[in-house]
Amino acid sequence: MTEIKIDTEFIKLDALLKFANLVSSGGEAKIRIAEGEVAVNGEPCTMRGKKLRPGDTVTLDGESVRIV
Repeated sequence: MTEIKIDTEFIKLDALLKFANLVSSGGEAKIRIAEGEVAVNGEPCTMRGKKLRPGDTVTLDGESVRIV
């Protein structure tokens, strides 16, 4: 599992996917989230603007990223 450090209170789901290089563009992030392919803390999430905080885990295509 990859750990991503953020220096702000939160990061939005679509921004995290781009920042962690799990998707190649914001458009791809939007589609993958809308189709329910992204899991946040083990639950499918379709909210592109979901606020993620340290301790949250995001999974896409078997790759997981944890926010610290």
